[in-house]
Amino acid sequence: MLPNKNDPATLGLVDVETKEFIPLVKTRAWNFQQGCMAHWLGTHPNSRIIYNDLVNGKFVSIILDVHTKEKIKTLPYPIAAVSPNGKEAISINFSRLRHTREAYGYDGDGQDAKLDKQFPDDDGLFLINLETGDANLLLSIHDVKTQVPEVPEDGIEYFNHVLFSRNGGKIFWLARATPKRNTTSFTINRDGTNLQRCFPDGWGGSHFDWLSENELMITADYNATEKAHILFTIGEQNYKRLGNGILDYDGHGTFSPDKKWMVTDTYPSKGLYEQKLYLMDMQTEAVLPLGRFHHSPRFRDQGKAAACDLHPRWSPNSDMIGFNSVTTGSRQVYILKLNEN
Repeated sequence: MLPNKNDPATLGLVDVETKEFIPLVKTRAWNFQQGCMAHWLGTHPNSRIIYNDLVNGKFVSIILDVHTKEKIKTLPYPIAAVSPNGKEAISINFSRLRHTREAYGYDGDGQDAKLDKQFPDDDGLFLINLETGDANLLLSIHDVKTQVPEVPEDGIEYFNHVLFSRNGGKIFWLARATPKRNTTSFTINRDGTNLQRCFPDGWGGSHFDWLSENELMITADYNATEKAHILFTIGEQNYKRLGNGILDYDGHGTFSPDKKWMVTDTYPSKGLYEQKLYLMDMQTEAVLPLGRFHHSPRFRDQGKAAACDLHPRWSPNSDMIGFNSVTTGSRQVYILKLNEN
């Protein structure tokens, strides 16, 4: 069952030495797939986070000091991605998402979903100045109308899955449409210039990470036929499938901060319900298995919305990988420490 506006989640820290959970604050803007979009802020990387909440009927983002638990600032926009410098964020419409892909939106009607418009010209990617609270519509949904597949009469276009590049100069996101989730992958400069489609028609796009300021990996349908982890340079068509055929599927790939490795995962297999974690050497593309984890089908009894993907991610020093799993029967976060040798 999806969380609703009356289901608070507790946001907190885990002491990796003692495994103690340290509660910080409750939020009513969250989902199983992406939580409340909590990010550490680059301006205060050891003390401040930003997260989404539902306050007085509106979706907002809040900057919190994790040591004092003081709410430093409340911004009138929910965030979907934060620039590495911690000074800017991208906001999208989470109410529209609740209607178009409900597992990634929030309950509570905290924004105007604008469901009467297929391609609204006053909704899209908003660039938020986290220091002043000012917002600028960087690109509207209407701005991509001519670059996406035709939307049927009963469908609407929406934006989802946003990520700043490593230096914060570019933004990646997915433009999708109901009812079939037709997907187009885009990038744009943070100043709103140089809108680029990532792939030809039919390739779509799913999961992603930036390798550098100009290189991006997206899992997509290579040649519109076979899913793969595809690395390419923005504005060029130098598409390369990673993993020598082993990674020709849709996984949640992310690069280590030192750019030496890519970690990725699989969805639960049929029959065994196993999820696998893989590590790829970026120089040789050798793929190393890191583990297998059971995903009980009961976590999908309510559909994919309540499933628990591994969603691997890196520590800042590239020496640890964190991931989610239900292998012990409940949703937990695990840390895998890598051997330096």
